[in-house]
Amino acid sequence: MLVYGSVMGEPSPLVLLDVDGVLNPARSRAAGYRRHWVFPAGIAHRLLLNPRHGPMLAELAEVTGAELVWASYWQARANIWIAPRIGLPSLRFVPIPTRWGHTWRASARPEPGPWKARHVAAWTGQIPFVWLEDDVNVAGCLTEEPGLGRHLVVRIDPAVGLTEQHVAKARAWLTSVRP
Repeated sequence: MLVYGSVMGEPSPLVLLDVDGVLNPARSRAAGYRRHWVFPAGIAHRLLLNPRHGPMLAELAEVTGAELVWASYWQARANIWIAPRIGLPSLRFVPIPTRWGHTWRASARPEPGPWKARHVAAWTGQIPFVWLEDDVNVAGCLTEEPGLGRHLVVRIDPAVGLTEQHVAKARAWLTSVRP
């Protein structure tokens, strides 16, 4: 687990990582991506992953004193199927229940942005965080969550995926919130 400690008793800020659309873009033409087929629960998933992302994110966490955390429907499965392929250790994860569960009626399914944002807000509370996310709705949804700490949503184009510019934006913000 990448945890770089707290400063003056304050918890470390968080870097929340989405998977699909961020680390697994829809169709990135950027160099370095590799195609993988994985089979969580016996269901085939195509992943397009870049092994440079792991070291880039680990450096971001180390330099800023932040902790990397999965904020994805992959939850703990990201530690099995994603982390080793990009060079990250196992990370904690935000427990975001699937919104497609069998208990939902078709008309009662929540929208993905508010659903995910609500669970992220409940889990992070007052801890500052940067969220690397492709859902265009989560930033607006977070503003409706009471008691949420300082945060920045770095919007990722799901067709392109994570870039060095996104990481630089996260680094600048994390540096500005550290005492």
